[in-house]
Amino acid sequence: MTGTVADAAPKETTVATAAVHAGRELAHPDRAEMRLENVLHALSDPMRLLIVRDLARTDDELACSAFELPVSKSTTTHHFRVLRESGVIVQVYRGTAKKSALRRDDLEELFPGLLAAVLEAADLQEARDGA
Repeated sequence: MTGTVADAAPKETTVATAAVHAGRELAHPDRAEMRLENVLHALSDPMRLLIVRDLARTDDELACSAFELPVSKSTTTHHFRVLRESGVIVQVYRGTAKKSALRRDDLEELFPGLLAAVLEAADLQEARDGA
């Protein structure tokens, strides 16, 4: 069963309260519903990996407009949805802005070391590619 942010970890519950009061609620999987194959699929796309790498550099929530991706707005929206529905990120509305943050604690609890390993591998690949 797919939950909402309100069903998630304590930090996310606070976030969910804002989303509910704003009249907009975004579905997120409960921690127990997160599946390795869905997380790996979400992380396998280069654009989604860019989003995750940007989010990993901060503990803050970032607005979707903070990301400069070389794809259309509708494609960007799709990538955020895949990340959210897999459980990699949490998204909430703050006023008119949709804010995103990594679900670090959930990912680490369910898949210890996975996020760190993927981020390190992405950094090494970028260094090899000379980007």
